[in-house]
Amino acid sequence: MSNPLLFTVVVLIWGSTWLAITFQFGEVDPILSVAYRFFAAALILFSYCKFKKLPLRLPIHIHLKMVFVGLCLYTMDYSLLYQSQQYIISAIVALMSSGMVYINVLLRRVLLKKPIRFEVMIGATLGMVGIGLIFLPEFSKISANDYLVLGITFALGSFFFASLGNVISERILDHGTPVIQMNFWAMSYGVVFLLIAVLFNGVEWVIPTNPNYYLSMFYLTVFGSVIAFGAYMQLVKQMGSDKAAYVVLVYPIVALVLSTIFEGYVWHTEAFIGVVVVLIGNGIAMGKIPLGKFHCD
Repeated sequence: MSNPLLFTVVVLIWGSTWLAITFQFGEVDPILSVAYRFFAAALILFSYCKFKKLPLRLPIHIHLKMVFVGLCLYTMDYSLLYQSQQYIISAIVALMSSGMVYINVLLRRVLLKKPIRFEVMIGATLGMVGIGLIFLPEFSKISANDYLVLGITFALGSFFFASLGNVISERILDHGTPVIQMNFWAMSYGVVFLLIAVLFNGVEWVIPTNPNYYLSMFYLTVFGSVIAFGAYMQLVKQMGSDKAAYVVLVYPIVALVLSTIFEGYVWHTEAFIGVVVVLIGNGIAMGKIPLGKFHCD
Protein backbone atom coordinates (compact mmCIF):
# COMPACT_ATOMS: atom_id res chain seq x y z
CA MET A 1 0.00 0.00 0.00
CA SER A 2 1.37 3.45 -0.92
CA ASN A 3 2.45 5.98 1.71
CA PRO A 4 -0.26 8.57 0.80
CA LEU A 5 -2.99 5.91 1.13
CA LEU A 6 -1.64 4.62 4.44
CA PHE A 7 -1.33 8.19 5.72
CA THR A 8 -4.93 8.95 4.70
CA VAL A 9 -6.27 5.82 6.41
CA VAL A 10 -4.52 6.66 9.68
CA VAL A 11 -5.57 10.32 9.61
CA LEU A 12 -9.24 9.57 8.90
CA ILE A 13 -9.50 6.87 11.57
CA TRP A 14 -7.51 8.52 14.34
CA GLY A 15 -9.18 11.84 13.58
CA SER A 16 -12.51 10.21 14.42
CA THR A 17 -11.35 8.30 17.52
CA TRP A 18 -11.23 11.57 19.50
CA LEU A 19 -15.02 11.58 19.35
CA ALA A 20 -15.33 7.86 20.05
CA ILE A 21 -13.13 8.08 23.17
CA THR A 22 -15.61 10.47 24.82
CA PHE A 23 -18.16 7.64 24.96
CA GLN A 24 -15.70 5.58 27.03
CA PHE A 25 -15.89 7.89 30.04
CA GLY A 26 -18.28 7.41 32.93
CA GLU A 27 -18.84 3.83 34.05
CA VAL A 28 -15.42 2.31 33.45
CA ASP A 29 -12.04 3.48 34.72
CA PRO A 30 -9.91 4.78 31.78
CA ILE A 31 -7.11 2.26 32.41
CA LEU A 32 -9.58 -0.63 32.31
CA SER A 33 -11.13 0.74 29.11
CA VAL A 34 -7.70 0.81 27.46
CA ALA A 35 -7.09 -2.77 28.64
CA TYR A 36 -10.43 -3.93 27.19
CA ARG A 37 -9.62 -2.19 23.90
CA PHE A 38 -6.17 -3.65 23.34
CA PHE A 39 -7.10 -7.09 24.63
CA ALA A 40 -9.81 -7.26 21.98
CA ALA A 41 -7.44 -5.89 19.32
CA ALA A 42 -4.72 -8.40 20.21
CA LEU A 43 -7.28 -11.23 20.05
CA ILE A 44 -8.32 -10.13 16.54
CA LEU A 45 -4.69 -9.98 15.39
CA PHE A 46 -3.98 -13.41 16.90
CA SER A 47 -6.99 -14.89 15.12
CA TYR A 48 -5.87 -13.33 11.84
CA CYS A 49 -2.34 -14.73 12.23
CA LYS A 50 -3.72 -18.20 12.90
CA PHE A 51 -6.15 -17.99 9.99
CA LYS A 52 -3.41 -16.84 7.60
CA LYS A 53 -0.87 -19.20 9.22
CA LEU A 54 1.53 -16.34 9.88
CA PRO A 55 4.49 -17.31 12.09
CA LEU A 56 4.36 -15.84 15.58
CA ARG A 57 7.82 -16.97 16.71
CA LEU A 58 10.29 -14.12 16.86
CA PRO A 59 13.82 -13.75 18.30
CA ILE A 60 14.21 -13.02 22.02
CA HIS A 61 15.85 -9.63 21.41
CA ILE A 62 12.82 -8.62 19.31
CA HIS A 63 10.48 -9.73 22.10
CA LEU A 64 12.39 -7.61 24.60
CA LYS A 65 11.97 -4.57 22.36
CA MET A 66 8.28 -5.37 21.86
CA VAL A 67 7.80 -5.54 25.64
CA PHE A 68 9.16 -2.00 25.78
CA VAL A 69 6.84 -0.88 22.95
CA GLY A 70 3.90 -2.48 24.74
CA LEU A 71 4.75 -0.57 27.92
CA CYS A 72 5.34 2.78 26.19
CA LEU A 73 2.93 2.86 23.25
CA TYR A 74 -0.03 0.78 24.39
CA THR A 75 0.09 1.18 28.17
CA MET A 76 1.59 4.50 29.26
CA ASP A 77 0.62 6.49 26.15
CA TYR A 78 -3.07 5.60 26.09
CA SER A 79 -3.59 5.43 29.86
CA LEU A 80 -2.18 8.94 30.27
CA LEU A 81 -4.04 10.22 27.19
CA TYR A 82 -7.41 8.99 28.49
CA GLN A 83 -6.64 10.58 31.87
CA SER A 84 -5.61 13.92 30.33
CA GLN A 85 -8.82 14.24 28.29
CA GLN A 86 -10.82 14.21 31.51
CA TYR A 87 -9.11 17.39 32.73
CA ILE A 88 -8.24 19.53 29.71
CA ILE A 89 -10.01 20.55 26.52
CA SER A 90 -9.17 18.87 23.23
CA ALA A 91 -7.54 22.09 21.93
CA ILE A 92 -4.69 21.76 24.43
CA VAL A 93 -4.30 18.04 23.73
CA ALA A 94 -4.17 18.69 19.98
CA LEU A 95 -1.58 21.47 20.29
CA MET A 96 0.59 19.47 22.66
CA SER A 97 0.38 16.38 20.44
CA SER A 98 1.97 18.40 17.63
CA GLY A 99 5.16 18.53 19.69
CA MET A 100 5.41 14.75 19.38
CA VAL A 101 7.02 15.17 15.97
CA TYR A 102 9.97 17.01 17.55
CA ILE A 103 10.34 14.33 20.21
CA ASN A 104 10.32 11.62 17.55
CA VAL A 105 13.00 13.42 15.56
CA LEU A 106 15.28 13.84 18.58
CA LEU A 107 14.80 10.31 19.93
CA ARG A 108 15.32 8.89 16.46
CA ARG A 109 18.62 10.73 16.28
CA VAL A 110 19.76 9.70 19.78
CA LEU A 111 18.56 6.09 19.83
CA LEU A 112 18.77 5.06 16.18
CA LYS A 113 21.62 7.37 15.11
CA LYS A 114 19.58 8.44 12.08
CA PRO A 115 19.92 11.97 10.63
CA ILE A 116 17.57 14.80 11.52
CA ARG A 117 15.64 15.59 8.37
CA PHE A 118 15.39 19.34 7.87
CA GLU A 119 12.08 19.14 5.97
CA VAL A 120 10.42 17.29 8.87
CA MET A 121 11.43 19.98 11.37
CA ILE A 122 10.15 22.79 9.12
CA GLY A 123 6.94 20.90 8.41
CA ALA A 124 6.41 20.19 12.12
CA THR A 125 6.87 23.86 12.99
CA LEU A 126 4.31 24.95 10.41
CA GLY A 127 1.99 22.20 11.62
CA MET A 128 2.19 23.41 15.21
CA VAL A 129 1.46 26.99 14.12
CA GLY A 130 -1.50 25.74 12.09
CA ILE A 131 -2.90 23.73 15.00
CA GLY A 132 -2.57 26.80 17.23
CA LEU A 133 -4.55 28.89 14.73
CA ILE A 134 -7.24 26.22 14.35
CA PHE A 135 -7.92 26.05 18.07
CA LEU A 136 -7.19 29.71 18.87
CA PRO A 137 -10.68 30.62 20.21
CA GLU A 138 -10.69 27.55 22.48
CA PHE A 139 -7.67 28.79 24.40
CA SER A 140 -9.66 31.78 25.68
CA LYS A 141 -11.81 29.32 27.65
CA ILE A 142 -8.84 28.02 29.61
CA SER A 143 -8.57 28.99 33.26
CA ALA A 144 -5.54 28.17 35.36
CA ASN A 145 -6.28 25.56 38.04
CA ASP A 146 -4.91 22.36 39.51
CA TYR A 147 -6.87 20.24 37.03
CA LEU A 148 -5.28 22.11 34.10
CA VAL A 149 -1.78 21.38 35.41
CA LEU A 150 -2.72 17.76 36.03
CA GLY A 151 -4.18 17.36 32.56
CA ILE A 152 -1.14 18.94 30.89
CA THR A 153 1.19 16.67 32.90
CA PHE A 154 -0.74 13.58 31.80
CA ALA A 155 -0.69 14.74 28.17
CA LEU A 156 3.06 15.48 28.19
CA GLY A 157 3.74 12.02 29.59
CA SER A 158 1.46 10.45 27.01
CA PHE A 159 3.20 12.02 24.03
CA PHE A 160 6.70 11.32 25.36
CA PHE A 161 5.93 7.61 25.77
CA ALA A 162 4.22 7.55 22.38
CA SER A 163 7.36 8.95 20.74
CA LEU A 164 9.58 6.49 22.57
CA GLY A 165 7.34 3.63 21.47
CA ASN A 166 7.39 4.90 17.88
CA VAL A 167 11.18 5.03 17.68
CA ILE A 168 11.67 1.58 19.24
CA SER A 169 9.03 0.25 16.81
CA GLU A 170 11.12 1.61 13.94
CA ARG A 171 14.15 -0.26 15.31
CA ILE A 172 12.09 -3.49 15.44
CA LEU A 173 10.81 -3.00 11.90
CA ASP A 174 14.36 -2.29 10.69
CA HIS A 175 15.12 -5.89 11.67
CA GLY A 176 12.51 -7.07 9.15
CA THR A 177 9.84 -7.92 11.72
CA PRO A 178 6.37 -8.19 10.09
CA VAL A 179 3.99 -5.39 11.13
CA ILE A 180 1.04 -7.62 12.07
CA GLN A 181 3.05 -9.92 14.31
CA MET A 182 4.81 -6.98 15.94
CA ASN A 183 1.51 -5.27 16.70
CA PHE A 184 0.05 -8.49 18.13
CA TRP A 185 2.93 -9.07 20.52
CA ALA A 186 3.35 -5.42 21.51
CA MET A 187 -0.38 -5.03 22.21
CA SER A 188 -0.40 -8.29 24.18
CA TYR A 189 2.48 -7.13 26.36
CA GLY A 190 0.73 -3.81 26.76
CA VAL A 191 -2.41 -5.55 28.02
CA VAL A 192 -0.34 -7.40 30.64
CA PHE A 193 1.04 -4.11 31.94
CA LEU A 194 -2.44 -2.56 31.91
CA LEU A 195 -3.92 -5.42 33.91
CA ILE A 196 -1.10 -5.13 36.45
CA ALA A 197 -1.91 -1.39 36.74
CA VAL A 198 -5.59 -2.22 37.22
CA LEU A 199 -4.79 -4.66 40.04
CA PHE A 200 -2.31 -2.42 41.85
CA ASN A 201 -4.53 0.66 41.63
CA GLY A 202 -7.56 -1.15 43.00
CA VAL A 203 -9.63 -0.34 39.93
CA GLU A 204 -13.14 -1.74 40.12
CA TRP A 205 -13.93 -4.30 37.42
CA VAL A 206 -17.04 -2.99 35.73
CA ILE A 207 -19.19 -4.42 32.97
CA PRO A 208 -20.61 -1.30 31.27
CA THR A 209 -24.34 -1.06 30.57
CA ASN A 210 -24.38 1.85 28.13
CA PRO A 211 -24.74 0.59 24.51
CA ASN A 212 -22.72 3.60 23.27
CA TYR A 213 -19.74 2.27 25.23
CA TYR A 214 -19.78 -0.97 23.26
CA LEU A 215 -20.29 0.76 19.93
CA SER A 216 -17.38 3.10 20.56
CA MET A 217 -15.27 0.20 21.85
CA PHE A 218 -15.92 -1.74 18.64
CA TYR A 219 -14.82 1.24 16.55
CA LEU A 220 -11.76 1.97 18.70
CA THR A 221 -10.74 -1.69 18.67
CA VAL A 222 -11.26 -2.67 15.02
CA PHE A 223 -10.56 0.63 13.29
CA GLY A 224 -8.55 2.65 15.82
CA SER A 225 -6.29 -0.20 16.96
CA VAL A 226 -6.18 -3.06 14.44
CA ILE A 227 -6.48 -1.16 11.15
CA ALA A 228 -5.02 2.26 12.01
CA PHE A 229 -2.07 0.92 14.01
CA GLY A 230 -1.34 -1.57 11.25
CA ALA A 231 -1.32 1.23 8.67
CA TYR A 232 0.69 3.52 10.95
CA MET A 233 3.39 0.94 11.65
CA GLN A 234 3.63 0.25 7.92
CA LEU A 235 4.21 3.99 7.49
CA VAL A 236 6.94 3.89 10.15
CA LYS A 237 8.54 1.01 8.27
CA GLN A 238 8.38 2.72 4.88
CA MET A 239 9.15 6.35 5.72
CA GLY A 240 10.51 6.47 9.29
CA SER A 241 8.97 7.37 12.64
CA ASP A 242 9.73 11.08 12.23
CA LYS A 243 7.67 11.53 9.05
CA ALA A 244 4.98 9.06 10.12
CA ALA A 245 4.40 11.07 13.31
CA TYR A 246 3.10 13.97 11.21
CA VAL A 247 -0.29 12.24 11.29
CA VAL A 248 -0.78 13.81 14.74
CA LEU A 249 -0.78 17.24 13.08
CA VAL A 250 -3.31 16.35 10.40
CA TYR A 251 -5.93 14.23 12.13
CA PRO A 252 -7.12 17.10 14.40
CA ILE A 253 -8.53 18.58 11.17
CA VAL A 254 -10.69 15.47 10.74
CA ALA A 255 -11.72 15.78 14.38
CA LEU A 256 -12.71 19.39 13.72
CA VAL A 257 -14.89 18.42 10.75
CA LEU A 258 -16.65 15.79 12.88
CA SER A 259 -17.09 18.35 15.65
CA THR A 260 -18.75 20.64 13.08
CA ILE A 261 -21.21 17.88 12.18
CA PHE A 262 -21.95 16.45 15.64
CA GLU A 263 -21.14 19.23 18.09
CA GLY A 264 -22.02 22.40 16.17
CA TYR A 265 -18.48 23.74 15.87
CA VAL A 266 -18.46 27.09 14.02
CA TRP A 267 -15.48 27.73 11.75
CA HIS A 268 -13.57 31.02 11.99
CA THR A 269 -11.02 32.72 9.77
CA GLU A 270 -8.03 31.56 11.81
CA ALA A 271 -9.21 27.95 11.53
CA PHE A 272 -9.27 28.07 7.73
CA ILE A 273 -5.80 29.65 7.70
CA GLY A 274 -4.60 27.04 10.20
CA VAL A 275 -5.79 24.16 8.00
CA VAL A 276 -3.89 25.60 5.02
CA VAL A 277 -0.73 26.03 7.13
CA VAL A 278 -0.96 22.44 8.43
CA LEU A 279 -1.37 21.08 4.90
CA ILE A 280 1.57 23.13 3.61
CA GLY A 281 3.64 21.81 6.51
CA ASN A 282 2.57 18.27 5.62
CA GLY A 283 3.63 18.82 2.02
CA ILE A 284 7.07 20.00 3.17
CA ALA A 285 7.52 17.18 5.69
CA MET A 286 6.61 14.53 3.11
CA GLY A 287 8.88 16.03 0.48
CA LYS A 288 6.03 17.11 -1.82
CA ILE A 289 7.13 20.74 -1.44
CA PRO A 290 10.95 20.55 -1.82
CA LEU A 291 13.22 22.69 0.33
CA GLY A 292 16.50 21.19 -0.82
CA LYS A 293 18.40 18.22 0.54
CA PHE A 294 19.29 19.41 4.02
CA HIS A 295 19.83 17.25 7.07
CA CYS A 296 21.82 17.29 10.28
CA ASP A 297 24.38 14.54 10.81
